[in-house]
Amino acid sequence: MFITRIGRQKLFRSLNIIHKTCPRYFSSKLPSSDTVELAYASYESTADPEDNSQPPLVILHGLLGSKNNWNSMSKAIHRTTGRKVISIDARNHGDSQHSSHHTYVHMANDIMKLLKKLELSKVSLLGHSMGGRTAMVLSLLCSDLVSSLIVVDISPVKTSPQIFSMVNLFDAMSSVDIRPGIAMSKARRLADEQLKNITPDVNLRNFLITNLVQTNTGAYTWRVNLPALKDNFQNHISCFPSNLKGLQYCGPTLFIGGSLSDYIRKNDLKEIQEFFPMANMVFVEGAGHWVHSQKPEKFLKIVCQFLAEK
Repeated sequence: MFITRIGRQKLFRSLNIIHKTCPRYFSSKLPSSDTVELAYASYESTADPEDNSQPPLVILHGLLGSKNNWNSMSKAIHRTTGRKVISIDARNHGDSQHSSHHTYVHMANDIMKLLKKLELSKVSLLGHSMGGRTAMVLSLLCSDLVSSLIVVDISPVKTSPQIFSMVNLFDAMSSVDIRPGIAMSKARRLADEQLKNITPDVNLRNFLITNLVQTNTGAYTWRVNLPALKDNFQNHISCFPSNLKGLQYCGPTLFIGGSLSDYIRKNDLKEIQEFFPMANMVFVEGAGHWVHSQKPEKFLKIVCQFLAEK
């Protein structure tokens, strides 16, 4: 068994757990109104027969990201491994529904709901940053659903001080003012100019601007739910849920960190293995927090090798 009797009883008390939500294990008891419909993109072969023996790989993006950020990598992973790849927009991001709630338990339940809809009883999970913590929570709450787990540059036991600068980004994005009716290219340039006041990092600004969208009326807005993200950031997004201690996911687990990032450290491994006893850790030289976009070839090789072996 992946979950001990003591761990299950503890989780029942702390999260009000019910067995029926997850096909063979359990999830937190959330009202159906607290789960949202998630948008996703699926990458699978049409010309060649699928290898149905391999569970699909589900990819979960980070804070202020979207499934679109993983388009090229999703295609490359599918092409290399032959696995079906499903990249998902988290609640309050991309094309998924918005909600005032934004906790890792809520996001894990959203994923469970989608997998049930897609009739998937076993998947591998890959999550970056916020998506990595969502993947960890889902693995702990519903171990039987998860074939293997890949967590990218985030830890369940430590939090980088850099993460708290995100509040400034929320405020900066909220203050961007663009007149309606202008071309998207000009709107992006104007947004970039205004965001320079908060960050000199052009790559970060370009990442944020991927969230700029134009409405049917010609007005510009952000597709991420900034108020909900800001309200939930301090207590829910910036930290790993403390009430999951005592639970374990004992399946194959790989943590991939960037050597230039402080979101995860080598000395975290011992505490990480209290949650994930089979966890191994690898660091990509020259990469920061966005390992997959900064060192894509190395990242692809590590992920595909892990999936081939597990």
